[in-house]
Amino acid sequence: MNKKNENVTVMELKPVVKGFEELEFKDDFMFGVIMRNPQYCKPFLETILGISISNIEYPKTQETIDITANAKGVRLDVYVEDEHNTVYNIEMQVTINKNLPKRSRYYQGMIDLNILEKGEDYKNLKRSYVIFICTFDLFGKGRHIYTFENRCIQDYGIALGDEATKIILNTKGTMDDVTPEMKRLLNYIDGQASSDEFTRELETAVQSVRNNEKWRVEYMTLEMRYKEFLQQGYRGRFRARFGTRFRTGFRTGFRTGCEAGFGTRFGTGFSTRLGTRLGTGCETGKNTDGNEDAEIRQVICGGNFRILRACY
Repeated sequence: MNKKNENVTVMELKPVVKGFEELEFKDDFMFGVIMRNPQYCKPFLETILGISISNIEYPKTQETIDITANAKGVRLDVYVEDEHNTVYNIEMQVTINKNLPKRSRYYQGMIDLNILEKGEDYKNLKRSYVIFICTFDLFGKGRHIYTFENRCIQDYGIALGDEATKIILNTKGTMDDVTPEMKRLLNYIDGQASSDEFTRELETAVQSVRNNEKWRVEYMTLEMRYKEFLQQGYRGRFRARFGTRFRTGFRTGFRTGCEAGFGTRFGTGFSTRLGTRLGTGCETGKNTDGNEDAEIRQVICGGNFRILRACY
């Protein structure tokens, strides 16, 4: 949104993050803080997978994996191992993202690359689970849980045996396909009140984080950096798009307007047709990409060129 006065145009971002007191368990920051505590992470995994875990070793939250300088790195919400050297990556996903299957594939590959040292045997790859907890139904089938592993298409009874499992959870499932404990956990993540001992423990942990000044300061710092990052990215994109399209539109409009104006009369004909053609040229030059450029269209068509001085 643009705020305008007589001398300057100010870019203002819409709120994109919650206030600290509004954070819920499903929010990335809160989820990362709570899940770094084995007291909550271990029963969380046990509830989801229906297994018993004796010990969780060195939980890492927001683990960053960069294999090469030119490769796309990944930042994992929760990355832990158990006593059997099984790796668990847990991701909270609250916005609909159709690229989630490809993202899970990439995460799996990066985790494997991070496990093996150069020259090490493939047998040393660890069993791994990549788990996405979604507040939406990615596949629209009403299931609470979708589990994927590699199997032979011609004979489904033959598993590849690569020990790589991907799980996509849906907090809005409607089927009776999970345990009551898991359903209560998913309902809590989806925003419902805590309804058993474990979800009440999670809610207590959420309140404890909200009352912790250290986490408040860290969150506010991250929020400020995030807003600055978005602000810089928005301005850079605006300059590139507005500058190119305005220059193209102006050149086209000026040339066409001059040709039409001189062809008739130098006075009224020139000024009238130049103004008309310039407006048309600007419309042609901006070549809209959709709602994303609504502000650019408004500035160009409104004839307000003060923003040029603010941007360049």
